[in-house]
Amino acid sequence: MSNKSHPIIVGAAQFTQHKHTLDPLDPLNLMAKACKIALNDVGALNLKDFINSVYMVNINSWSYEDAPEELSKILCLKPEHKVYLPDGGDSPQMLVNRAAKAITSGESQAILITGGEASYSRYKAKKGKLNLNWPQWKDPKYMEGKLWNGINEFANKYKLKYPSVTYAILETAVRTASGRSLEEHRNYIGKIFEIFSKIASNNAHAWTNCSYSAKEIITPTLSNRYITHPYTKLMCSNVFVDQSSALIMTSEENAEKLKIDPKLWIYPMGGADLKNIFNITQRPKLYNSPATKEGAHLALGQAGLKLDDIDLFDIYSCFPSIVEIIKNELGIKEDDPRPLSITGGLPFFGGPWSNYSLHAIVSAVYLIRKNPLLKVMVIANGGYNTKQSFGIYGTEPPFIQWGEENQVEIQQSILARQLQKPIEQANGNLTIDGYTITYDRTGIPKQGIVIGTLENNRRTIAFINAVPDILIKLEKQELVGQRFPVYYDINLDRNVINLKN
Repeated sequence: MSNKSHPIIVGAAQFTQHKHTLDPLDPLNLMAKACKIALNDVGALNLKDFINSVYMVNINSWSYEDAPEELSKILCLKPEHKVYLPDGGDSPQMLVNRAAKAITSGESQAILITGGEASYSRYKAKKGKLNLNWPQWKDPKYMEGKLWNGINEFANKYKLKYPSVTYAILETAVRTASGRSLEEHRNYIGKIFEIFSKIASNNAHAWTNCSYSAKEIITPTLSNRYITHPYTKLMCSNVFVDQSSALIMTSEENAEKLKIDPKLWIYPMGGADLKNIFNITQRPKLYNSPATKEGAHLALGQAGLKLDDIDLFDIYSCFPSIVEIIKNELGIKEDDPRPLSITGGLPFFGGPWSNYSLHAIVSAVYLIRKNPLLKVMVIANGGYNTKQSFGIYGTEPPFIQWGEENQVEIQQSILARQLQKPIEQANGNLTIDGYTITYDRTGIPKQGIVIGTLENNRRTIAFINAVPDILIKLEKQELVGQRFPVYYDINLDRNVINLKN
């Protein structure tokens, strides 16, 4: 194998469409905009002739019959390989890892990776505040895999298909494991997101340029209402954004042929893609991520680095719980001064559905170009703490070549810890492992949702049915570890903890 076969990133760009744009671009043309900036960033006139693969992150806010092909025509590319993925926040980093292997093996000469969303413009149009001059909506004719539709039919009955519900349940499990009180923990996550909002306020590409205090983030108001206990709106990913990004990858050998300035070269030094147990009720613990622990170890090993060698992190931050879970699994101490985000995170920088982490990688590229000594780790997350992809970036090639690492045994060992299937019709006493409370748009609590363990050590899910006054009292209590009678209501076809009386 040639010693010049190492994959490198040579072009990177991101674009944020202004909120007050009168004739906003659709997602495909937002991507085209970022791709053109990335191509210009490289400055090699015949680079397009080398790009024989186009990888695209799933588009949520609009749909095209063949988005990779339509983009290729706009950019005058003729790719041999086109990839269009289903949704998943791990996608951007996973595609970089995949591209690195394809370039190393010689399968691809150069690869364009891109994604974009225009959810804000579509939202405004639905409200009648904007007319969209976009192409006709068409279902995609191909996709690698299926779109996400929650976990399974049983979990979806209890609203676990909504990320704000599931991650809030995980949050309460994380809180209890930390030993913090409700108030201590609320302040703790407020402080993490305060730092994120400050980073976003200094980022020209961020959707929100406001800097919020921890108190503002954790305090429910009319504009920062409770979504699910203990999350206010400012703790949740903001998907209503118009943002796009793009990366161009090739080999050192091709970069030399194209006379691309070595100062632009950024190496994917290490990477990994691992999954946790899919069904949340079958995970031994709700507050950890074996995929993160093992994935970080693999990525660092490939890069020939230790965690202390990483200067900056970008941890996926759709909700606080995933930041805490990943931080804990990495072993980052509370007094560690290294930032956990380089963009400002999904609530503040913006959460363009599956494509957020591509913005983090683009940001890493530009930070390293300014300071070639930096090593940056990006951790992308998909599903409900379901799968994580890791990337380490710097100005040195990997210690272990791409394609030489084997993750199969580690992946199998993670999945082998799966618990028995949950009891779908439960009767008995339930010890709560994690829970949340849902709210209406005025902030009045509606219902509790719990994952717990029955006396036979089998898990289940249940609703807490109670009047708002009782739910407000429950907000102020730690329910994890408490036991409640649960029964299966045949009329509702749901397990119920009835606290109405």
